[in-house]
Amino acid sequence: MPVRVEVDPSWWVAGTWEGRPIREFLERRDVTAIFRFLHARGVSYGAIGGLVGLSPNRAAEIAKNVRQVTAYEVLERVAVGLRIPRAVMGLGCETGPATQTATVERSEGLAALRMQLEEALAASTVTTRQLEMIEEATHGHICDYQSTAPLDVLQNIAAECSDVVALSRRRQPAAVQARLSAAAALLATLSADALMRLGDATQARLWYRTAAIASDDSGHSRLRVLVRAHATMLPYYFGDPQQTIMLAEHALELSTTPCPVTALAAAARARALARIGDIGQARSAMRQARHLFDLAGDSDSNAAFEFPARRLLFYLSGTAAWAGDVTTAYQLQDEALSLYQASPSPSIDPALILIDRSMCLAREHRTGEAATVAREALACLSEPQRTEIVLSRARDIVATIPAGQRDGTVTELDDYLRECTRRKPVP
Repeated sequence: MPVRVEVDPSWWVAGTWEGRPIREFLERRDVTAIFRFLHARGVSYGAIGGLVGLSPNRAAEIAKNVRQVTAYEVLERVAVGLRIPRAVMGLGCETGPATQTATVERSEGLAALRMQLEEALAASTVTTRQLEMIEEATHGHICDYQSTAPLDVLQNIAAECSDVVALSRRRQPAAVQARLSAAAALLATLSADALMRLGDATQARLWYRTAAIASDDSGHSRLRVLVRAHATMLPYYFGDPQQTIMLAEHALELSTTPCPVTALAAAARARALARIGDIGQARSAMRQARHLFDLAGDSDSNAAFEFPARRLLFYLSGTAAWAGDVTTAYQLQDEALSLYQASPSPSIDPALILIDRSMCLAREHRTGEAATVAREALACLSEPQRTEIVLSRARDIVATIPAGQRDGTVTELDDYLRECTRRKPVP
């Protein structure tokens, strides 16, 4: 009978590793250091693996830095299994029993709705006006998405999802079913994106999968590209950038003619390539993104699934930042922010651009400026829009700054982040 190992939560508060507080390694999500720390306290690799759902060999490989942990789900298992406060690792904070119950109920309701939609797509007589009403409502949600808080998005589109489920229970004629599936793909993609912004990576991934199924069923090649291009954002922010590259390349392979979403896919690929350090390929992908954007044209729309010039500049500035070309990054950020300022529709993109800028400043050891810009990024958002996608990036900035360089401005940012995390919308 295996011995049950208990991890003392106080280790994560008072423990040190290699002469430094273990909390610093937690904040950087340094699982190698975490496993070594435990092993030095007599916890075997088999016991560590059992607590976090890994094989003993895999746990040993991680401890020896043969493998690295970047997948969000694995990081969650590490935090839960080793009794590490989730907020310390930038995975969101624990909630009280009442909030947990509400969160579970909401999650279960969303999961049930998603499953019903998927089942209906596999199974379905609809008037032309019924179809038009669903399409009109879907278009309205797309137009309003940028200025709507994620929790409100999920609530608002539930009625349209339910209508599509009801109408698709019996298989419709091909032309009708194609229009229903197209609406389902767009609604599911909106749901996935809203869940991603809230930090619910698991549910977002499942809704992107449903969106892909619906887009394939619709028979519209551009819609298939759209779903996959937008799905690239999830692993970029909450997972492995290699998956972003794979999804972007799949979207580009499916594309038959240049359009805004093909430019988005190329730009997403460029940013992820730069993030993993493949600078040469990233620059080539930047040129491809600009070329595809020029061919497709700038729609200058505020709708959710468009890719205007300001968004292209946002992605390219991120590419330059990860590539270490901070001069170009600052220039592109200024151009993008200027265009966003001229746009009448609010968006979280300027906040993400400012956080990219803050990361550049931190890497230049301009820590005070970095903290000031990061706090500005958070403050420019309303509280319902101050969600995990922004908070997790801001936490990364604090974690990047060595403990000895965290002056008053950085400490104030850290405190502000804790308060924002406590008050953030919960999916």
